[in-house]
Formats: sequence, structure tokens, C-alpha cells
Amino acid sequence: MKMPEGPQLRRWLPNLLETTIAPPRFSSLRTLCALCVSVAIPLLSSAQQPELKIAAAADLKFAMTDLAAAYEKQSGVHLNLTFGSSGNFFAQIQNGAPFDIFFSADSDYPRKLNEAGLALPSTADTYAIGKLVLWSPASEKIDPAKSNWQTLLDPSVKKIAIANPDHAPYGRAALEALKNSGLYEKIKDKLVFGDNIAQTAQFVQSGNAQIGVLAESLILSPSFGPGRSWKIPLQQYTPLIQSVVALKSSANKDATLAFLAWIKTPPAQAIFQKYGFTKSADDAHPIPR
Repeated sequence: MKMPEGPQLRRWLPNLLETTIAPPRFSSLRTLCALCVSVAIPLLSSAQQPELKIAAAADLKFAMTDLAAAYEKQSGVHLNLTFGSSGNFFAQIQNGAPFDIFFSADSDYPRKLNEAGLALPSTADTYAIGKLVLWSPASEKIDPAKSNWQTLLDPSVKKIAIANPDHAPYGRAALEALKNSGLYEKIKDKLVFGDNIAQTAQFVQSGNAQIGVLAESLILSPSFGPGRSWKIPLQQYTPLIQSVVALKSSANKDATLAFLAWIKTPPAQAIFQKYGFTKSADDAHPIPR
């Protein structure tokens, strides 16, 4: 075919451009639009997923992490976990801290929030019963499993770690147990106090204390490290009845209630049991509404 020349080329060129350039331009625009939609849809879906802010007592460090992983996988709801002492959380919530749910290591703090009108009605309830253990790392020569309370009198024991009883329920229970052991006056000068039960455990793990009164739920984690332990008799301290409450200030009330319903299911209860928590009919005491 002979290429047009002169005036014929000017008449033929617009048709050539229309057939060779316009379709690719349209095709590129269509591809770009499709790409934008494909990017926007997942971003929109991600933005629509709710997030729950959870304040959890430090004895739940490992159990709640497992619970969150299981629930997020099932529901797609992200759980933003903060661990600390129950008393400190209680004060923060009173001052407007933006949590959706509060898992306490006792029942008193949730009850007080309920009475103050800061809790969603009919949500405060018992979720687990905690336990105390006397624990020392494997690097120490002492063995609480053999010597029980008498371990505290061993000459190698210079420091004994417990949680601060002023704002940590496990600290109050530890202090009560020590007094009931009959050894408190002999060992009280050796006591060092962690801000919460997880920090208390760190004191012992790091060697800053040779032994400590810890939460059983912490030492049962595979990541906790080797050691020797003795379960402190339940009769020596007031039961650690642990309760949860949904907060009235929650921005995601439906998601909050759904998660509280889920923790009562068999899969969630199996995780609690893995870390030594119990919830028997005799021990669980729902909080008055």
C-alpha cells in the first residue's frame, strides 16, 4: 500500500491517530480505574473493621494474648491490649481513659465502676479464678516445691518479690498468704514490690529477687522460663475472683458485647484453663447488677 502524500496525508492522518492512539488511551484509563478500585476496596474493608481497646490485669499477659489471637482470626476484630495493675486501670478509667473493656484481677474494681455508673448495665461478671504460687528460677539452689514456705528462710534468699498490695490484687493476696504462713515478721524486710504481677515476675526472672509470690497463669507459659514452684494453699488467701466489665464510654458497644459473649465459649475457656484459671460453679460469683 502506498503511503499518502501532501493533501491526502492531511486528510488521512486524523483517521490514523483515532484508530492507533485513542483505543490504547482508553484502555490505559480503564486499567487505571480498575487498579484504583482494587486498592480502594481492601482499604475500605480494613477501615470498617472495629478495634477494641482492652485494659487487662498483668496476670493475663499470656492468656489474653492467646485469646486475642484466636478471636481476631475468627472475627477480624482487632484487640488492642494494655497490661498493668488493676488499681492503676481503675484510676485511669475513672479519669476517662478510652478503654472498651476492663479485665480486673479482682471483683472489687469492676463492682466500683458499676456502682459509679461507668459500666454498661449487666456486663460485670466473673471470668476466672486466679491462683498464687511460690516460684524461684532454676538457677537458684532453693526449691519451694520441697520446702514450701520454709524456703523463704533459706540464707541465700535476700529478696522476696510480691506485687504492690496498694493497687495489685495479687499483691494483696500475697501479703495475706505471707501473714497466714506465720513467717511475715521474719521476712518482711526482704520484700520488694513490683508495680504489677508481671513486673514482679521480672524481678525474680532477672535475679533481682531470689524468689517471689507470683500468678500461676504466668509461670505456666512456655516462654516464662524454667523454675521450681509450689502452689500456695487456697485456704491461706482470699480467692482471687477475677471479673470483667464493659465500659459505658466504649465506642464499639456491639463489638464489645460480642467479645464478652465469646470468652464464655468452650474454645475461650480452654485457653483460660491452659493457664491455670478455673471457673467452677462454687467459685464464680456474678457481680450484683
